[in-house]
Amino acid sequence: MSSNLISKYNVPGPRYTSYPTVPYWDDNTFSASAWENSLKRSFQENREISLYIHLPFCESLCTFCGCNKRITKKHSVETPYIESVLREWDLYLEMLGEKPIIREVHLGGGTPTFFAPENLKFLLNMLFRKAERDCNTELSFEGHPNNTTKEHLKVLADLGFRRVSYGVQDYSEKVQKAIHRIQPFKNVKNATEQARETGFTSVGHDIIFGLPFQTKEDIIDTIEKTKQLMPDRIAFYSYAHVPWIKGNGQRGFKDSDLPGADEKREMYETGKKMLEEAGYIEIGMDHFALKTDSLYKAVEDKTLHRNFMGYTTSSGASMIGLGVSAISDSWYGFAQNEKSVETYQELIAEGIIPVFRGHILNEEDLVIRKHILKLMCRLETSWVAPEDYFEELPEVLIKLREMEADGLVSFSEKGLTIPEKGRPFVRNICMAFDLRMQAQKPNTQLFSMTV
Repeated sequence: MSSNLISKYNVPGPRYTSYPTVPYWDDNTFSASAWENSLKRSFQENREISLYIHLPFCESLCTFCGCNKRITKKHSVETPYIESVLREWDLYLEMLGEKPIIREVHLGGGTPTFFAPENLKFLLNMLFRKAERDCNTELSFEGHPNNTTKEHLKVLADLGFRRVSYGVQDYSEKVQKAIHRIQPFKNVKNATEQARETGFTSVGHDIIFGLPFQTKEDIIDTIEKTKQLMPDRIAFYSYAHVPWIKGNGQRGFKDSDLPGADEKREMYETGKKMLEEAGYIEIGMDHFALKTDSLYKAVEDKTLHRNFMGYTTSSGASMIGLGVSAISDSWYGFAQNEKSVETYQELIAEGIIPVFRGHILNEEDLVIRKHILKLMCRLETSWVAPEDYFEELPEVLIKLREMEADGLVSFSEKGLTIPEKGRPFVRNICMAFDLRMQAQKPNTQLFSMTV
Protein backbone atom coordinates (compact mmCIF):
# COMPACT_ATOMS: atom_id res chain seq x y z
CA MET A 1 0.00 0.00 0.00
CA SER A 2 1.25 3.45 -0.88
CA SER A 3 2.66 5.43 2.05
CA ASN A 4 1.17 8.52 0.41
CA LEU A 5 -2.32 7.05 0.82
CA ILE A 6 -1.59 6.17 4.42
CA SER A 7 -0.43 9.69 5.30
CA LYS A 8 -3.35 11.19 3.36
CA TYR A 9 -6.14 9.15 4.95
CA ASN A 10 -4.75 8.25 8.38
CA VAL A 11 -7.04 10.49 10.42
CA PRO A 12 -9.16 9.96 13.55
CA GLY A 13 -12.37 8.14 12.67
CA PRO A 14 -15.12 5.89 14.09
CA ARG A 15 -15.26 2.12 13.75
CA TYR A 16 -18.99 2.40 12.96
CA THR A 17 -20.50 -0.15 15.28
CA SER A 18 -23.43 2.29 15.18
CA TYR A 19 -24.71 5.32 13.32
CA PRO A 20 -24.79 7.90 14.70
CA THR A 21 -21.64 7.04 16.65
CA VAL A 22 -21.80 7.49 20.42
CA PRO A 23 -20.11 10.95 20.62
CA TYR A 24 -22.78 12.33 18.27
CA TRP A 25 -25.85 10.99 20.04
CA ASP A 26 -28.43 13.73 20.57
CA ASP A 27 -29.15 13.91 24.30
CA ASN A 28 -31.73 16.65 23.71
CA THR A 29 -34.14 14.29 21.94
CA PHE A 30 -33.40 11.30 24.17
CA SER A 31 -35.29 10.14 27.23
CA ALA A 32 -35.85 6.80 28.90
CA SER A 33 -39.48 6.82 27.77
CA ALA A 34 -38.49 7.61 24.16
CA TRP A 35 -36.05 4.69 24.27
CA GLU A 36 -38.70 2.34 25.65
CA ASN A 37 -41.16 3.42 22.94
CA SER A 38 -38.57 2.75 20.24
CA LEU A 39 -37.95 -0.73 21.64
CA LYS A 40 -41.69 -1.48 21.83
CA ARG A 41 -42.05 -0.37 18.22
CA SER A 42 -39.30 -2.72 17.11
CA PHE A 43 -40.64 -5.57 19.28
CA GLN A 44 -44.08 -5.24 17.71
CA GLU A 45 -42.47 -5.69 14.29
CA ASN A 46 -40.25 -8.59 15.35
CA ARG A 47 -40.27 -10.48 18.67
CA GLU A 48 -36.73 -11.76 18.12
CA ILE A 49 -34.04 -10.15 20.25
CA SER A 50 -30.31 -10.42 20.75
CA LEU A 51 -28.98 -10.23 24.29
CA TYR A 52 -25.62 -8.72 25.17
CA ILE A 53 -24.69 -9.29 28.81
CA HIS A 54 -21.81 -7.21 30.13
CA LEU A 55 -19.81 -8.95 32.87
CA PRO A 56 -17.29 -6.25 33.84
CA PHE A 57 -14.99 -7.85 36.37
CA CYS A 58 -11.31 -8.67 35.75
CA GLU A 59 -8.66 -9.81 38.19
CA SER A 60 -5.94 -7.70 36.54
CA LEU A 61 -5.75 -4.70 34.21
CA CYS A 62 -4.67 -5.15 30.58
CA THR A 63 -3.23 -1.81 29.54
CA PHE A 64 -4.37 -2.05 25.90
CA CYS A 65 -8.03 -2.55 26.85
CA GLY A 66 -10.68 0.05 26.02
CA CYS A 67 -13.61 -1.80 27.64
CA ASN A 68 -15.56 -0.78 30.71
CA LYS A 69 -14.25 -3.01 33.50
CA ARG A 70 -13.84 -3.27 37.28
CA ILE A 71 -10.55 -4.70 38.56
CA THR A 72 -11.00 -6.88 41.63
CA LYS A 73 -10.00 -10.25 43.04
CA LYS A 74 -13.10 -10.39 45.28
CA HIS A 75 -15.45 -12.96 43.79
CA SER A 76 -18.11 -12.03 46.33
CA VAL A 77 -19.21 -9.45 43.72
CA GLU A 78 -20.58 -12.19 41.45
CA THR A 79 -23.91 -12.99 43.13
CA PRO A 80 -25.16 -9.42 43.73
CA TYR A 81 -24.21 -8.44 40.18
CA ILE A 82 -26.06 -11.43 38.68
CA GLU A 83 -29.11 -10.56 40.77
CA SER A 84 -29.06 -7.03 39.33
CA VAL A 85 -28.77 -8.29 35.74
CA LEU A 86 -31.72 -10.64 36.28
CA ARG A 87 -33.79 -7.84 37.78
CA GLU A 88 -32.97 -5.64 34.78
CA TRP A 89 -34.15 -8.46 32.50
CA ASP A 90 -37.41 -8.57 34.47
CA LEU A 91 -37.87 -4.83 33.98
CA TYR A 92 -37.55 -5.24 30.21
CA LEU A 93 -39.93 -8.20 30.17
CA GLU A 94 -42.50 -6.22 32.14
CA MET A 95 -42.17 -3.36 29.67
CA LEU A 96 -42.48 -5.57 26.58
CA GLY A 97 -45.45 -7.46 27.98
CA GLU A 98 -44.84 -10.61 25.93
CA LYS A 99 -42.17 -13.30 25.88
CA PRO A 100 -39.38 -12.43 23.46
CA ILE A 101 -37.71 -14.96 21.20
CA ILE A 102 -34.00 -15.05 21.95
CA ARG A 103 -32.06 -15.10 18.70
CA GLU A 104 -28.57 -14.48 20.06
CA VAL A 105 -26.76 -14.22 23.40
CA HIS A 106 -23.26 -12.88 23.86
CA LEU A 107 -21.37 -12.70 27.16
CA GLY A 108 -18.83 -9.88 27.02
CA GLY A 109 -16.62 -8.07 29.45
CA GLY A 110 -14.51 -7.53 31.35
CA THR A 111 -13.85 -11.21 31.73
CA PRO A 112 -16.98 -13.39 31.63
CA THR A 113 -14.96 -16.35 32.87
CA PHE A 114 -14.17 -14.35 36.03
CA PHE A 115 -17.57 -15.73 37.10
CA ALA A 116 -17.77 -19.26 38.48
CA PRO A 117 -19.34 -21.81 36.11
CA GLU A 118 -22.25 -22.44 38.48
CA ASN A 119 -23.01 -18.71 38.61
CA LEU A 120 -23.02 -18.44 34.82
CA LYS A 121 -25.32 -21.46 34.68
CA PHE A 122 -27.73 -19.86 37.15
CA LEU A 123 -27.72 -16.53 35.28
CA LEU A 124 -28.43 -18.09 31.91
CA ASN A 125 -31.04 -20.56 33.12
CA MET A 126 -32.97 -17.73 34.75
CA LEU A 127 -32.75 -15.63 31.58
CA PHE A 128 -33.94 -18.46 29.35
CA ARG A 129 -36.78 -19.44 31.70
CA LYS A 130 -38.67 -16.24 30.89
CA ALA A 131 -38.21 -16.25 27.12
CA GLU A 132 -38.49 -18.51 24.10
CA ARG A 133 -35.39 -19.94 22.43
CA ASP A 134 -35.17 -19.72 18.66
CA CYS A 135 -34.23 -23.08 17.13
CA ASN A 136 -31.13 -21.42 15.62
CA THR A 137 -30.15 -19.36 18.66
CA GLU A 138 -26.46 -18.47 18.56
CA LEU A 139 -24.80 -18.38 21.99
CA SER A 140 -21.26 -17.08 22.38
CA PHE A 141 -18.86 -15.75 24.99
CA GLU A 142 -15.50 -14.07 25.34
CA GLY A 143 -13.03 -16.31 27.11
CA HIS A 144 -9.69 -15.54 28.73
CA PRO A 145 -7.24 -18.33 27.83
CA ASN A 146 -5.71 -18.20 31.31
CA ASN A 147 -8.90 -18.79 33.30
CA THR A 148 -11.42 -20.48 30.98
CA THR A 149 -11.66 -23.90 32.59
CA LYS A 150 -13.05 -27.15 31.19
CA GLU A 151 -15.90 -26.74 33.66
CA HIS A 152 -16.73 -23.31 32.20
CA LEU A 153 -16.79 -24.83 28.73
CA LYS A 154 -18.88 -27.85 29.73
CA VAL A 155 -21.49 -25.76 31.58
CA LEU A 156 -21.85 -23.35 28.67
CA ALA A 157 -21.85 -26.11 26.05
CA ASP A 158 -24.63 -27.90 27.95
CA LEU A 159 -26.65 -24.66 27.76
CA GLY A 160 -26.21 -24.54 23.98
CA PHE A 161 -23.12 -22.34 23.57
CA ARG A 162 -21.14 -23.24 20.47
CA ARG A 163 -18.96 -20.19 19.88
CA VAL A 164 -16.11 -18.75 21.95
CA SER A 165 -13.58 -16.02 21.17
CA TYR A 166 -10.24 -15.87 22.97
CA GLY A 167 -8.21 -12.71 23.33
CA VAL A 168 -4.73 -13.66 22.09
CA GLN A 169 -3.43 -10.20 21.06
CA ASP A 170 0.25 -11.22 20.48
CA TYR A 171 2.61 -14.00 21.59
CA SER A 172 5.70 -11.80 22.04
CA GLU A 173 6.79 -11.80 25.69
CA LYS A 174 7.93 -8.17 25.39
CA VAL A 175 4.58 -7.06 23.99
CA GLN A 176 2.65 -9.12 26.54
CA LYS A 177 4.62 -7.56 29.38
CA ALA A 178 3.95 -4.04 28.03
CA ILE A 179 0.18 -4.63 27.81
CA HIS A 180 0.09 -6.60 31.09
CA ARG A 181 -1.39 -9.68 29.44
CA ILE A 182 0.90 -12.63 30.07
CA GLN A 183 -0.44 -15.78 28.40
CA PRO A 184 1.88 -18.28 26.74
CA PHE A 185 0.93 -20.16 23.59
CA LYS A 186 0.35 -23.37 25.58
CA ASN A 187 -2.52 -21.68 27.46
CA VAL A 188 -4.24 -20.63 24.23
CA LYS A 189 -3.64 -24.07 22.72
CA ASN A 190 -5.14 -25.75 25.75
CA ALA A 191 -8.19 -23.45 25.83
CA THR A 192 -8.78 -23.90 22.08
CA GLU A 193 -8.48 -27.68 22.15
CA GLN A 194 -10.67 -28.00 25.24
CA ALA A 195 -13.38 -25.88 23.60
CA ARG A 196 -13.43 -28.17 20.56
CA GLU A 197 -13.41 -31.30 22.72
CA THR A 198 -16.38 -29.92 24.66
CA GLY A 199 -18.50 -29.32 21.55
CA PHE A 200 -17.76 -25.75 20.48
CA THR A 201 -17.98 -25.54 16.70
CA SER A 202 -16.66 -21.98 16.24
CA VAL A 203 -13.51 -20.92 18.07
CA GLY A 204 -12.22 -17.41 17.42
CA HIS A 205 -8.93 -15.69 18.23
CA ASP A 206 -8.45 -11.94 18.57
CA ILE A 207 -5.09 -10.64 17.31
CA ILE A 208 -4.07 -6.98 17.51
CA PHE A 209 -1.48 -5.13 15.44
CA GLY A 210 0.01 -1.79 16.44
CA LEU A 211 0.70 -2.71 20.08
CA PRO A 212 3.66 -1.22 22.00
CA PHE A 213 7.06 -2.67 21.01
CA GLN A 214 5.36 -4.90 18.41
CA THR A 215 7.23 -5.63 15.16
CA LYS A 216 6.35 -7.28 11.85
CA GLU A 217 8.32 -10.33 13.03
CA ASP A 218 6.03 -10.56 16.07
CA ILE A 219 2.99 -10.61 13.78
CA ILE A 220 4.57 -13.36 11.67
CA ASP A 221 5.32 -15.43 14.78
CA THR A 222 1.84 -14.89 16.23
CA ILE A 223 0.08 -15.93 13.02
CA GLU A 224 2.39 -18.93 12.50
CA LYS A 225 1.38 -20.12 15.97
CA THR A 226 -2.28 -19.33 15.22
CA LYS A 227 -2.12 -21.48 12.07
CA GLN A 228 -1.15 -24.45 14.25
CA LEU A 229 -4.57 -24.17 15.92
CA MET A 230 -6.64 -22.97 12.91
CA PRO A 231 -9.40 -21.10 14.77
CA ASP A 232 -12.62 -20.85 12.78
CA ARG A 233 -12.57 -17.04 12.74
CA ILE A 234 -10.02 -14.38 13.54
CA ALA A 235 -10.43 -10.75 14.47
CA PHE A 236 -7.23 -9.07 13.24
CA TYR A 237 -7.53 -5.43 14.08
CA SER A 238 -5.61 -2.27 14.78
CA TYR A 239 -4.92 -1.28 18.38
CA ALA A 240 -7.12 1.72 19.23
CA HIS A 241 -4.91 4.06 21.23
CA VAL A 242 -7.29 6.45 23.02
CA PRO A 243 -5.68 7.20 26.43
CA TRP A 244 -7.44 10.58 26.55
CA ILE A 245 -10.71 8.63 26.85
CA LYS A 246 -9.67 5.50 28.73
CA GLY A 247 -7.45 7.15 31.32
CA ASN A 248 -4.62 5.39 33.13
CA GLY A 249 -5.34 2.00 31.59
CA GLN A 250 -3.75 2.98 28.28
CA ARG A 251 -0.91 4.98 29.78
CA GLY A 252 1.15 1.98 30.81
CA PHE A 253 3.58 2.79 28.00
CA LYS A 254 4.73 5.83 26.04
CA ASP A 255 3.35 6.92 22.66
CA SER A 256 6.88 6.53 21.29
CA ASP A 257 6.68 2.80 22.11
CA LEU A 258 3.94 2.37 19.48
CA PRO A 259 4.73 1.48 15.85
CA GLY A 260 4.05 4.19 13.25
CA ALA A 261 1.31 4.16 10.62
CA ASP A 262 3.55 2.72 7.89
CA GLU A 263 4.75 -0.05 10.21
CA LYS A 264 1.17 -0.85 11.21
CA ARG A 265 0.02 -1.17 7.62
CA GLU A 266 2.97 -3.47 6.87
CA MET A 267 1.95 -5.59 9.86
CA TYR A 268 -1.62 -5.73 8.59
CA GLU A 269 -0.69 -6.58 5.01
CA THR A 270 1.78 -9.23 6.17
CA GLY A 271 -0.78 -10.78 8.49
CA LYS A 272 -3.56 -10.61 5.92
CA LYS A 273 -1.43 -12.38 3.31
CA MET A 274 -0.53 -15.13 5.77
CA LEU A 275 -4.14 -15.62 6.81
CA GLU A 276 -5.38 -15.76 3.24
CA GLU A 277 -2.68 -18.29 2.35
CA ALA A 278 -3.94 -20.38 5.27
CA GLY A 279 -7.49 -20.38 3.87
CA TYR A 280 -9.09 -17.46 5.69
CA ILE A 281 -11.42 -15.04 3.89
CA GLU A 282 -11.50 -11.37 4.90
CA ILE A 283 -14.96 -10.42 6.16
CA GLY A 284 -15.94 -6.76 6.16
CA MET A 285 -13.30 -4.91 8.16
CA ASP A 286 -10.69 -6.59 10.38
CA HIS A 287 -12.36 -10.03 10.43
CA PHE A 288 -11.33 -13.29 8.78
CA ALA A 289 -13.16 -16.61 8.71
CA LEU A 290 -12.82 -20.08 7.26
CA LYS A 291 -15.41 -20.99 4.62
CA THR A 292 -16.97 -23.44 7.07
CA ASP A 293 -17.76 -20.71 9.61
CA SER A 294 -21.18 -19.06 9.93
CA LEU A 295 -19.62 -15.60 9.50
CA TYR A 296 -18.48 -16.48 5.98
CA LYS A 297 -21.87 -18.02 5.23
CA ALA A 298 -23.53 -14.76 6.33
CA VAL A 299 -21.42 -12.90 3.75
CA GLU A 300 -22.47 -15.36 1.06
CA ASP A 301 -26.14 -14.95 2.03
CA LYS A 302 -25.79 -11.15 2.41
CA THR A 303 -27.09 -11.35 5.98
CA LEU A 304 -23.92 -10.09 7.70
CA HIS A 305 -24.73 -7.42 10.28
CA ARG A 306 -22.66 -5.04 12.41
CA ASN A 307 -23.53 -3.69 15.83
CA PHE A 308 -21.88 -2.93 19.16
CA MET A 309 -20.70 -6.55 19.37
CA GLY A 310 -18.92 -6.17 16.02
CA TYR A 311 -19.82 -8.40 13.07
CA THR A 312 -22.64 -10.83 13.66
CA THR A 313 -24.75 -13.25 11.66
CA SER A 314 -27.93 -12.00 13.31
CA SER A 315 -29.77 -9.12 11.65
CA GLY A 316 -33.28 -7.80 12.12
CA ALA A 317 -33.49 -8.42 15.85
CA SER A 318 -33.39 -5.71 18.50
CA MET A 319 -30.42 -5.91 20.84
CA ILE A 320 -30.95 -5.50 24.57
CA GLY A 321 -27.83 -4.84 26.59
CA LEU A 322 -27.93 -6.00 30.20
CA GLY A 323 -25.38 -4.99 32.80
CA VAL A 324 -23.26 -1.98 33.57
CA SER A 325 -22.39 0.23 30.52
CA ALA A 326 -24.16 -2.18 28.12
CA ILE A 327 -25.61 -0.62 24.97
CA SER A 328 -29.00 -1.53 23.51
CA ASP A 329 -30.18 -1.05 19.93
CA SER A 330 -33.81 -1.14 18.80
CA TRP A 331 -32.87 -0.05 15.24
CA TYR A 332 -34.89 3.11 15.90
CA GLY A 333 -32.89 4.10 18.96
CA PHE A 334 -29.82 3.43 21.10
CA ALA A 335 -29.47 3.47 24.89
CA GLN A 336 -26.49 2.96 27.17
CA ASN A 337 -26.59 1.83 30.78
CA GLU A 338 -24.88 3.60 33.65
CA LYS A 339 -21.13 3.00 33.71
CA SER A 340 -20.71 2.80 37.49
CA VAL A 341 -21.46 -0.60 39.01
CA GLU A 342 -22.81 1.03 42.16
CA THR A 343 -25.11 3.48 40.32
CA TYR A 344 -26.31 0.70 38.03
CA GLN A 345 -27.23 -1.53 40.95
CA GLU A 346 -28.93 1.30 42.84
CA LEU A 347 -31.19 2.11 39.89
CA ILE A 348 -32.04 -1.54 39.37
CA ALA A 349 -32.96 -1.85 43.06
CA GLU A 350 -35.34 1.09 42.58
CA GLY A 351 -37.01 -0.64 39.65
CA ILE A 352 -35.58 1.74 37.02
CA ILE A 353 -34.13 0.63 33.69
CA PRO A 354 -30.63 2.12 34.18
CA VAL A 355 -30.04 3.97 30.90
CA PHE A 356 -28.27 7.31 31.18
CA ARG A 357 -27.83 8.37 27.57
CA GLY A 358 -28.85 7.40 24.07
CA HIS A 359 -30.16 8.56 20.72
CA ILE A 360 -33.48 8.33 18.91
CA LEU A 361 -32.87 8.12 15.16
CA ASN A 362 -34.73 10.47 12.84
CA GLU A 363 -35.66 9.52 9.27
CA GLU A 364 -32.38 10.81 7.83
CA ASP A 365 -30.38 8.93 10.46
CA LEU A 366 -32.10 5.69 9.45
CA VAL A 367 -31.22 6.18 5.77
CA ILE A 368 -27.58 7.03 6.54
CA ARG A 369 -27.39 4.08 8.92
CA LYS A 370 -28.43 1.68 6.15
CA HIS A 371 -25.75 3.05 3.80
CA ILE A 372 -22.99 2.76 6.41
CA LEU A 373 -24.08 -0.76 7.36
CA LYS A 374 -23.96 -1.85 3.72
CA LEU A 375 -20.49 -0.35 3.30
CA MET A 376 -19.18 -2.01 6.47
CA CYS A 377 -20.79 -5.40 5.76
CA ARG A 378 -20.92 -5.67 1.95
CA LEU A 379 -18.39 -3.05 0.79
CA GLU A 380 -21.08 -1.51 -1.41
CA THR A 381 -24.22 0.58 -1.25
CA SER A 382 -26.90 1.83 -3.61
CA TRP A 383 -29.42 4.67 -3.80
CA VAL A 384 -31.53 3.27 -6.63
CA ALA A 385 -34.59 2.93 -4.37
CA PRO A 386 -36.30 6.24 -3.49
CA GLU A 387 -36.18 5.40 0.23
CA ASP A 388 -32.37 5.18 0.04
CA TYR A 389 -31.95 8.72 -1.25
CA PHE A 390 -31.30 11.66 1.09
CA GLU A 391 -30.99 15.36 0.42
CA GLU A 392 -27.25 15.65 1.08
CA LEU A 393 -26.28 12.66 -1.13
CA PRO A 394 -24.87 14.83 -3.97
CA GLU A 395 -22.54 16.54 -1.47
CA VAL A 396 -21.46 13.16 -0.10
CA LEU A 397 -20.59 11.94 -3.59
CA ILE A 398 -18.51 15.06 -4.23
CA LYS A 399 -16.52 14.26 -1.08
CA LEU A 400 -15.85 10.77 -2.43
CA ARG A 401 -14.52 11.90 -5.83
CA GLU A 402 -10.99 12.25 -4.52
CA MET A 403 -11.15 8.73 -3.12
CA GLU A 404 -12.39 7.59 -6.53
CA ALA A 405 -9.34 9.23 -8.14
CA ASP A 406 -7.16 7.32 -5.66
CA GLY A 407 -8.84 4.03 -6.62
CA LEU A 408 -10.54 3.53 -3.25
CA VAL A 409 -14.16 3.61 -4.47
CA SER A 410 -15.84 2.78 -7.75
CA PHE A 411 -19.10 4.44 -8.86
CA SER A 412 -21.97 3.13 -10.93
CA GLU A 413 -25.02 5.16 -11.93
CA LYS A 414 -26.89 4.42 -8.71
CA GLY A 415 -24.33 3.12 -6.27
CA LEU A 416 -20.72 2.54 -5.29
CA THR A 417 -18.48 -0.39 -4.43
CA ILE A 418 -15.22 -0.56 -2.49
CA PRO A 419 -12.51 -2.48 -4.39
CA GLU A 420 -9.75 -4.43 -2.67
CA LYS A 421 -7.49 -1.36 -2.68
CA GLY A 422 -10.10 0.61 -0.76
CA ARG A 423 -10.85 -2.01 1.89
CA PRO A 424 -8.34 -0.63 4.46
CA PHE A 425 -10.00 2.79 4.09
CA VAL A 426 -13.63 1.70 4.60
CA ARG A 427 -13.87 3.84 7.75
CA ASN A 428 -12.81 6.92 5.76
CA ILE A 429 -15.40 6.13 3.08
CA CYS A 430 -18.14 5.82 5.71
CA MET A 431 -17.07 9.15 7.18
CA ALA A 432 -18.14 10.85 3.95
CA PHE A 433 -21.70 9.71 4.74
CA ASP A 434 -21.49 10.72 8.40
CA LEU A 435 -23.60 13.89 8.43
CA ARG A 436 -23.72 14.04 12.23
CA MET A 437 -19.95 14.16 12.55
CA GLN A 438 -19.62 16.73 9.77
CA ALA A 439 -22.13 19.02 11.46
CA GLN A 440 -20.40 18.91 14.85
CA LYS A 441 -16.66 19.27 14.55
CA PRO A 442 -15.14 18.16 17.89
CA ASN A 443 -12.70 20.34 19.78
CA THR A 444 -10.70 17.30 20.86
CA GLN A 445 -9.79 13.97 19.28
CA LEU A 446 -12.56 11.43 19.90
CA PHE A 447 -11.47 8.43 17.86
CA SER A 448 -8.45 6.29 17.12
CA MET A 449 -6.64 6.67 13.81
CA THR A 450 -8.23 4.95 10.83
CA VAL A 451 -5.05 3.36 9.43
